[in-house]
Order: sequence, then C-alpha cells, then structure tokens
Amino acid sequence: MSELIKANSNKNIRRQLLSTASALTVLASFYTPSLAEAATNDIDHPSVWIELGAEMDRVSGQGDNFPLGFLPNYSSSSVLQNPSPAQAQNPPPFSFGGVGKLSFEPGNSGLVFSAAIRYGRSSNKKKVHHQTTAVHPTKYQSGKPLPSPSGNIHIFTHENFANTMAGHRESHTIVDFTAGKDVGLGMFGRDASSVFNIGIRYAQFSSKVTADIRARPDVQFKYYPSAAAPTRANLGAYFHSYHVLGSAWRNFHGVGPSLSWNASVPVVGNIEAGLVTFDFGANAAVLFGRQKSHAKHQETGTYVSVLAQFNGGIYAGTVLYQEAPPPRDIDRAVTVPNVGGFAGLSFNYSSAKVSLGYRADFFIGAIDGGIDARKSETLGFYGPFATVSIGLP
Repeated sequence: MSELIKANSNKNIRRQLLSTASALTVLASFYTPSLAEAATNDIDHPSVWIELGAEMDRVSGQGDNFPLGFLPNYSSSSVLQNPSPAQAQNPPPFSFGGVGKLSFEPGNSGLVFSAAIRYGRSSNKKKVHHQTTAVHPTKYQSGKPLPSPSGNIHIFTHENFANTMAGHRESHTIVDFTAGKDVGLGMFGRDASSVFNIGIRYAQFSSKVTADIRARPDVQFKYYPSAAAPTRANLGAYFHSYHVLGSAWRNFHGVGPSLSWNASVPVVGNIEAGLVTFDFGANAAVLFGRQKSHAKHQETGTYVSVLAQFNGGIYAGTVLYQEAPPPRDIDRAVTVPNVGGFAGLSFNYSSAKVSLGYRADFFIGAIDGGIDARKSETLGFYGPFATVSIGLP
C-alpha cells in the first residue's frame, strides 16, 4: 500500500512540475519575442542613435540687481519709470541653446548607453534714457519770456534725466553619461518603452552683470524775486545727481550621481508606417561642486546749488554721500540637489524620430545671488525643445 501511495505521489509531483513549466512557457511567450521576431528586430531596429536639437529656456534665479538707494525718494519722477533703472537691470527672459545625444542599444538586450549634452546662453546690453523737455527762459515780463537785445530768448536746458546702461551674459552646460534598462515589460503596449537609467551628471553655470546708472531726477529753478512774480529772473537750476556703478560674476560647477526614468506610450500608428508616441520622464541628481561669486558696487549722491553754477561755470556740487561696500568674494564647496522632468510628443519611424516637448530642470541652491549678503538661489531652466534623431545600423 505504501508503495502505491509513493507512486501516486511521484505522479502528482511530476504532473505539477509539467503544469508549472507549461504555464511559465505560456507566460514567457507574451514577453519574449520568437527567434524570427528577434532576428527581424536585429535587422530593423538601429543600434546607434544620434539626436540633435534646440531649446528655448526661461531662466530663473540668476541673482539680485544692484541696489539703488536714491530710487525710493523719487517714486513720482517720470524719468525713473517705464522702465525704472532697477527694472532695466533685469536679465533677458530667455536663453537659447542646443542639445545633442549619442545612444547605443546593443541588440534586443533592452540596455541603453548614452552620452548627452545641453548648452545654452543669453546676453544683452541695454541703454535706457529718459529726459524731460521743458523750456526755462532766463527772464520774464508780464508772465512772458523776455527776449535779449539780439532778439533771442535765453533758456536754461538743465532737465531731469535718467540714463541706465546694463549688460548681462549667462551660459550653462549640462552633460550626462547614463546606462539604462527597459523595465517596462510591455506594460504600455508593444511599441512602448520604460527605461530606468543611472549615471553621472556634470553641470556648469556662469553669469556676469554690469551696471552704470546716472540720474538727475529733481531739477528746480530759482527765480527772483519769486517764481510767481510777473517780472522775474531765472537765476539758475539746483538739483541732486546720482551715479551708481556695479559688477557681479557668479559661477557654479559640480558633478554627481543621477537617476532618470524615460517612458514612451504609443498614441496612434505603428513603427513601420509611422508611430506617434507620448513621451514623459523625470530625473534627479545630487551635484558636488564649488560655488563662486564676486560682487562690488558703489553709489554717489551729489547736490548742486544755484551758487555752485557761478563757480567759474563749473557745477562743483557737494558730495552728500558715497557708499562703497567692500567687494564680496565667495568660494565655497556646496551640495546641489537637482530635479526635473519633461513631456512631449514624438513622430517615430523605423530609423528616425522627431520630438517636440517641454522640459524643466531646477538646481536647488546652485547660485549665490546676493550683492551685499549671501542669498541662495534655485537656478531654473524651463521651456520648449525640438529634436531630430537618426538611427544607424
């Protein structure tokens, strides 16, 4: 009896083993291409991809403008508005650059090795000049300008004005070396992919700003015996003048480990005739590097009285103040977290792809954007991009 039970038990074990093997074979058939399909994929699917493109990024977190101590005292002055000297220092809103990527996908392994670079820059030179144009005759009679013996009307031409000259230059470079594996296992469909990557990211950011601002916002004239007298003489102008000079240079470079996930989901079509996919992904990195900055500025305020104008014809005004804080130099080791992501559409063919999308990257605390004191800034790049990819056998 025991031998019969043992024989039945062995049959049951063999039956279970055969059932399990059959089930695994059926399941594997859903995820493993046949030898014929593999051979076809090896022929049709390029192993090397070259990607080139362009992007337009809005750049945030580039640092403070130079402070203007005199500006709050003249909030109603027309020459200090639209734009004000502070607004005229703003950097250009967009940076333009290029992208490049080289990828290697050996056979049907699902592995992807790639090297990518993004580069962008922006620059501008602004000159903003505002000036009033009123006429101020030297003499009046019965409330009207009085001509000189030669018949000309002598006038003073001292007017309110503000002149701002500001320059800005920025550049950034981001380089990635990654190794990835398609871990999608068909979760998004036959032509979909879900690639998880690990790698190394290098980033460098640099900017330089300059400002030269001169303003005379409060010109007034002294009349004798008074400004309201029908017959009066214009004795001359009195006013304040201001001059601001500033320059700042900021830099960061660092390298560190990175993780990213790139997914592609079919929308319509097929890879043979043309396939539209929705692409999306996310990335994160920690960069270890150095943060450097140098900033200096000064502001001088001068008062010119009517009597000063008669000092040999030279406007030798009185210096009211001159503020020149010590130059600020920073060179420190920093750790910068980086997060980002993208989304877009791709038009895929067997050996070519065109992609359009929107990408964002933020580098937390990468820049010291302060002028007189430390100010940790998150440097952000976000905007549209377009790329063309060509596959090689």
